[in-house]
Amino acid sequence: MTFDKLPIGSTVGIIGGGQLGKMMAQSAQRMGFKVIVLDPDEACPCQHVAHDFINAPYDDTEALKQLGERADVVTYEFENISAEQLKDLAASYNVPQGYEAITLLQDRLVEKQTLEAAGASIVPYLELKDAQSLNQAVEEIGYPFMVKTRFGGYDGKGQILVQSSDDLDEAKALVSEQDCVAEQYLDLYKEVSLTVTIGNNDQIVYFPLQENEHRNQILFKTIVPSRVDHTENAREQVNKIAQHVHFVGTFTVEFFIDKQNQLHVNEIAPRPHNSGHYSIEACDYSQFDTHILAVTGQKLPENIELLKPAVMMNLLGRDLDLLEDEFGDHPEWHVHIYGKTMRKPDRKMGHLTQLTGDVDQTEQTLLKAFEGREKY
Repeated sequence: MTFDKLPIGSTVGIIGGGQLGKMMAQSAQRMGFKVIVLDPDEACPCQHVAHDFINAPYDDTEALKQLGERADVVTYEFENISAEQLKDLAASYNVPQGYEAITLLQDRLVEKQTLEAAGASIVPYLELKDAQSLNQAVEEIGYPFMVKTRFGGYDGKGQILVQSSDDLDEAKALVSEQDCVAEQYLDLYKEVSLTVTIGNNDQIVYFPLQENEHRNQILFKTIVPSRVDHTENAREQVNKIAQHVHFVGTFTVEFFIDKQNQLHVNEIAPRPHNSGHYSIEACDYSQFDTHILAVTGQKLPENIELLKPAVMMNLLGRDLDLLEDEFGDHPEWHVHIYGKTMRKPDRKMGHLTQLTGDVDQTEQTLLKAFEGREKY
């Protein structure tokens, strides 16, 4: 696919003004582009660094048209926007990412079916149409399994782990309220992710394989490079998916590795991803840099160089409560505070990255620093 190469001074429009939009904007500005952001929150992090701001709901048709009119290219920071409205926007304005990926990936059932059609390795799954279909999940998938809402939900929201019949009532309550999908819960060895950028003329560049740890379904820690070597397998899986789904810009595929050392695709995020934030300091191009290069039609680097191994820790509200007075004592921590106005215990408020020659030792040092976070 070929699309417009925008000159310096052009305007990048971003749907969504959270931390991802903010970091996109900062990369775009460094390259000489202007930024306009649309977000319903008048205090969103990105509006403080954007050249212009449209304060409107994501489904405000007139506001989206205004964004399209005022921007030379439009991108988005997250996938929970109206696919139909994005389709309409793409019909009239420059939206290189299109709407297809959003349409497929907003629905977890369709996402699973798409991955299956692409030949990607996935765990067994089942559509849950009603509470009775949970019995079918017990029979066909077996305990333990995850119940996830088909639409919406992230960072653990809209998900229930069903380990035994004791958990079925909670799962039935969720299924009775929303369409859901059941999927086998693996006995995990590791979680990894691969961040990729696709640009003009189908250029593709891969970031290092990222080793992740989640706590309560929220990303807690990322280590790069991954200490399990599944890079080639992960790239093969991503290439299969990219042949079936239209991607432009940066996206991330999350994987599970089971105790038999088998790699399984979990989910796809069609935009820059939390597990790629380390790249701001640790790589010669960040995931936000390559995203802006891609959507503005510039040439991508042939390879991403990892300048130094890194450990990245998310900073939730509880972590700020624990650590914010210590940031000034640790110059080795590259601290990013997103600028959200309301602090909540499990809300992503920032992250920190430490570059290191010994990821094992740095991991242990950081884990010690984060001890006691559960009290907040």
